[in-house]
Amino acid sequence: MTAELVRGQNHPLSQARLEIRVSAGKPIVAGATLSDEHGKVHGVEWVAHPGAPTLPGLEVSRQAAADHRLAVDLGAVPEAVHRVSVLLALPTGVGGPVRFGGLAAPFVAVTGLDGAEVASYTITGLEAESAVVALELYRRQGAWKVRAIGQGYAGGLADLLADQGLPEARQLATGINDAVAQGLARSVSAPPRTTDGDRTRQTAAPALGPDQGGPAPQGAVPPQPPTSPYGAPPGQPTPPYGAQSPGEPASPYGTQSPGQPASPYGGQQGSQDPAAAQPSASSTPTPGGPIDYSHPRRQTTAPPPPPPTAPPAQPGQPQQPVAGDATGWSMDERLYNQVWGMFEDLARTAAAYRSAVDFADSRMEKELDQALSDPRSRIGGQGDAAREAARAKHSQLVDQAQAALDRDLAQLAAEADVVEPALPPAFARWDNPVWHGYRVPMEIPMALRLGDLHLPEAPQVSIPMLVRLPLERGLWIDSGRGGTADGSFADFHEVKRLALDTAVAIAARLLAVYPAREFGVHVVDPAGSGGQALVPLVQSGVLAGPPALGAAGVQDVLARLTQRVDLVQMAVRGGAPDALPPGFDTAEQLLIVNDFPHGFDDRAVTQLRYLADEGPAVGVHLMMVADREEASAYGPLLDPLWRSLLRLTPVPDDHLADPWVGHAWTYEPPLVPPGSQVLQQVLHQVAVARTKHT
Repeated sequence: MTAELVRGQNHPLSQARLEIRVSAGKPIVAGATLSDEHGKVHGVEWVAHPGAPTLPGLEVSRQAAADHRLAVDLGAVPEAVHRVSVLLALPTGVGGPVRFGGLAAPFVAVTGLDGAEVASYTITGLEAESAVVALELYRRQGAWKVRAIGQGYAGGLADLLADQGLPEARQLATGINDAVAQGLARSVSAPPRTTDGDRTRQTAAPALGPDQGGPAPQGAVPPQPPTSPYGAPPGQPTPPYGAQSPGEPASPYGTQSPGQPASPYGGQQGSQDPAAAQPSASSTPTPGGPIDYSHPRRQTTAPPPPPPTAPPAQPGQPQQPVAGDATGWSMDERLYNQVWGMFEDLARTAAAYRSAVDFADSRMEKELDQALSDPRSRIGGQGDAAREAARAKHSQLVDQAQAALDRDLAQLAAEADVVEPALPPAFARWDNPVWHGYRVPMEIPMALRLGDLHLPEAPQVSIPMLVRLPLERGLWIDSGRGGTADGSFADFHEVKRLALDTAVAIAARLLAVYPAREFGVHVVDPAGSGGQALVPLVQSGVLAGPPALGAAGVQDVLARLTQRVDLVQMAVRGGAPDALPPGFDTAEQLLIVNDFPHGFDDRAVTQLRYLADEGPAVGVHLMMVADREEASAYGPLLDPLWRSLLRLTPVPDDHLADPWVGHAWTYEPPLVPPGSQVLQQVLHQVAVARTKHT
């Protein structure tokens, strides 16, 4: 399964011969540097770039292109090399973009020679940077790993190479840019995206008139510009995000496996014009045209489409939503893809509304400035009339955008009302009646619900936050002091209690959706402060052992789990995964750590970081219930730990970022409704099933 990395996360590499694929939507420069264990590049001969594309064990592209394939043979890399850093940069002096913030997020994937993806990373958060270290391959204890970096440099290649210790950084950067400029005429533009059947999703692009660089009126044929690899005449501005992002983002949904079908929800389209909000008619991007936010790695042929379960819509009426209205091999897969589609539709609809309002604001400001710049219009009724006309046009545009938003949200709300009751237990809220008929499953589901997501424009539409199983990242339930999404501040002790309740609810979900005895849970509670919240797990008997108390208990649990990770790693690396000790428990394990860093010494902290880093690849997962400020004494030592975990909050909070369009999604935890006994009933079923399978 592909590991979809976030910044700072790493993943082991089991193959020496690899291919690194880069997609950016616009021609960029791809290169690589070789460095020692300290990250220092010793000379220009350690840099692979279009002017010198070949190094021992490494070959990069010879020109700027929208898509790159870099060949890597780690077995042929010199022994003195401990890091291989993949660099991306924008060509200079060719009339193209000058910062990554004006492009779709670059996507980087590490694949085997058979094309199977090992790890991928979507580089988000770039603004003024024109060069970036995308990822690095590095040695650790004799084995190679890949780490997502995403470190950008506003000063371009010169600053990037200088930061890696290369003395001739500026001279080499100039030479690279010259070599790229000479070969740019041969660069490859982004290929057109193939449509996913008849359900390819379209995006909402900022609505601009033809005089602002937007799409021409329907029926008009836009003039063809001179040949340029950036889709615009040299020297003229290129609309930001003028092409779809070819990479897959690390959205709040976590991972998306290769081969998933395209976004299924086809009745919800974004607006291209704030006055009309008409859906796009083509999925192929054009210069200045819309962005296609359809998922880039969903398959385009199989699986079969859903059966027609809804009657055809009357002319002029929207299609009635149906649960499972998506492609997929099973109903669960169809529902999963439909939820993904709802998430994309809500993101696109909100982006269209915000873009239209921003356009209306900027247009009104421009018209007001023009009215005030003429001294003759400042006196008398002419200026007042111009200002009133500008405000009236602004109100008209905003009202039209609001009407389009309301129409789309009504369609999404209707779909959510149909989909929510049809979800299986792994996707359902705790108040869903499906839990009353719960039975321990025979196989692992494809995803798990970790909560709900919504946007400020649509608080009434909640999208299930689904992450793929098995988990590829640990979880951090933030119990720190902080404000909630509505601006209020919760009581500190209440937040800590809710944080542990959230951890228990998620752990219970994991136990419930895995087959009997295929998932174990360990709890470390050094101070014993979580006794009340842990009662459902303790009394039901589903824990691997009693909660560990004190420093001795912490050391015992961490020692057993780190030994488990070591054994599985040695077996896998030795090519003998079946040669584990007799009686070895092959079930996946979850460690819940409460009240960190109480009871942890330096050795225990090191073991904890090791579990977070290496555990997910061998079935050992980490869930931290902690306040980062309480661990501030460790300084930057724990920064990689926090970055490697998916942060969740026990109260609604808008901390989850959307790398597609920059939305901040409000997350709501999957807490059990007050007074409900569903958690105890589900855990009882799990305990009974575990007893039968002893």
